Amino acid sequence: MNSSSDERVAIIDGCAVRVVDAPRVAAVRERMPSPDDLTGTAEVFGLLSDPGRLRLMLALLDGELCVCDLAAVTGQSESAVSHALRLLRAHRIVTSRRAGRMAYYRLEDAHVRMLLDLAMAHTEHTLPMRPESTHPEPGRPGGES
Repeated sequence: MNSSSDERVAIIDGCAVRVVDAPRVAAVRERMPSPDDLTGTAEVFGLLSDPGRLRLMLALLDGELCVCDLAAVTGQSESAVSHALRLLRAHRIVTSRRAGRMAYYRLEDAHVRMLLDLAMAHTEHTLPMRPESTHPEPGRPGGES
């Protein structure tokens, strides 16, 4: 490129980075969430990254369940389910209500449901394109029915 181009060099953390579209870079940096918001969002995705917790959240898509029923549905111990639910509750992913000695858990709000629905739709959409997926599930192409 010649020196008359709009290409600029920005110093970011002591590293010279070439900026090709300065107005667009400025606009994107302006709308970038705060570090605290980014950390919170990363934590939510971290919660989704554990298959056991994800199974619990997916089980709750159909409505509220108690710890015993969640353990039966997900194939986890009641202790593991309780531990995961404490973590999910602390991050406001699930909420609970008490009925006597029983606690019933449900997804906190529609945002969590939408996030799960979108994540699962994305996975189903990309499954045939992922060569590392060598263990098809029942009901999926290549899996047992």
